[in-house]
Amino acid sequence: MALSRLDNLYRQMILDHAAHPHHHGKLTNAKQQLELRNPTCGDVLQLEVSLDDGKISEIAFSGTGCTISQASASMMTDEVLHKTPAQVEKMVTTFSELVTGQDPANADEILGDAAILEGVTQFPARIKCATLAWKAIYQILAEVQD
Repeated sequence: MALSRLDNLYRQMILDHAAHPHHHGKLTNAKQQLELRNPTCGDVLQLEVSLDDGKISEIAFSGTGCTISQASASMMTDEVLHKTPAQVEKMVTTFSELVTGQDPANADEILGDAAILEGVTQFPARIKCATLAWKAIYQILAEVQD
């Protein structure tokens, strides 16, 4: 079965994000940091975030992992930058619903390019890979709000 043009475009976008991740590295003065691991796949993600004026002003991730985890982290950092914790919480919930096949309303609008990871629903073993970065940002922001 051949992939459709749209499937090919999505696949290429994921591969591009994994090979050339956005916001990859370390922040010089990160105010919040967290490391999460996915023991199923071996993914390790360090996430660093700085907030100013109630919004994410800087974000970076590092670590190692599969194509899906690296692409998802790259897309997540693109989408949450300059967002408030409340906006990010909605994004995390929407992303989780999307990759578990729940068909959330307005997912494309809420998640931007990260909505292309919806295809992960076809590969249940990769859901943890795709959600790792999203869980990390959620946990960091939850700590900040406490």
